[in-house]
Amino acid sequence: MTDSTAGDTVLGTFPLGFQWQTFDPFLFCAHHDDAYPAGNSRLGPAASLDGRNRGQDFEGKDGWRMYHGDAVPGFPQHPHRGFETVTIVRSGRIDHSDSLGATARFGGGDVQWLTAGKGIVHCEMFPLLNREKPNPAELFQIWLNLPSRSKMVDPHFTMSWHEDIPRRVVTDARGATSEVTVIAGSFGDAAALPAPPNSWASTPGSDVTILTLKLTPGAELTLPAAQAGTSRTLYFFEGSSITVGGRAIEGKAGVMVRGDRAVTLVNGPAPAELLVLQGRPIKEPVAQHGPFVMNTQSEIHQAFSDYQRTRFGGWPWPSDEPVHPVSAGRFAKHPDGRVERPKGE
Repeated sequence: MTDSTAGDTVLGTFPLGFQWQTFDPFLFCAHHDDAYPAGNSRLGPAASLDGRNRGQDFEGKDGWRMYHGDAVPGFPQHPHRGFETVTIVRSGRIDHSDSLGATARFGGGDVQWLTAGKGIVHCEMFPLLNREKPNPAELFQIWLNLPSRSKMVDPHFTMSWHEDIPRRVVTDARGATSEVTVIAGSFGDAAALPAPPNSWASTPGSDVTILTLKLTPGAELTLPAAQAGTSRTLYFFEGSSITVGGRAIEGKAGVMVRGDRAVTLVNGPAPAELLVLQGRPIKEPVAQHGPFVMNTQSEIHQAFSDYQRTRFGGWPWPSDEPVHPVSAGRFAKHPDGRVERPKGE
């Protein structure tokens, strides 16, 4: 990471790869961007899988990855404990199934917020629904830590449908526009849909905010100051150049900025997109091993023991990587049997 002088709005920059550096209260952020080909009858790629490391395909051969999937790209059943996942699907679809009996298909701007709490097993598969043309898929998966008091709460998932997520278009003095999508927190008078009840984002004063920004060429946008002590990071993942708080940024980069200062962005000559992650740090010890995030190593050992003993409720599905019918559309079926669909679906 490149540091700046003390007192600057920009505190430092770092390069962006597949997995992005994050800061408390965030644990992890991955940017999945795959140019999948047309699909086959199993909703997998209608292309040869020869030469791929099946089950561990992260190389990006031909512009796409199978990840841990065998027939369908994605992440077959795996456990989590002690944190939350926030999955923002920009294009493509995700098929969710879990150990509580819940299922969902979402994408095209939808967001799933999953509180793992004391333990859940789920899968996230990327069905290739179109058999006539390519199936591009792009998403962010963000891991948000839970404070110690909430690490053993009951699992819970919330769907935020694209149609319901607040957006604001800001026009600057020159007439250039910026679009702000509010996943968590607020921007001006636009407040996000409620976060899950036991989330750090639901804690008063946590200042958790997740935004996506789209700036037209030359657009200027100011993010207002957050609370004192809040961490704020901007991820400039699309565009040629941008100025952040007076610092010129060329090419893809993460930019740490002071949370307690307003920061002005001035875009360069190409359309730009950024992800914003901010929040007040939890400031607790973090012990992590794979899919478990606790406060101590003994709690990690207990997580493994509990999973081996209970499988966090077991896996009720006939396959480790189930997908839903092509005709399913976007939906969410909750553990209590309640089914929700976005407006007009």
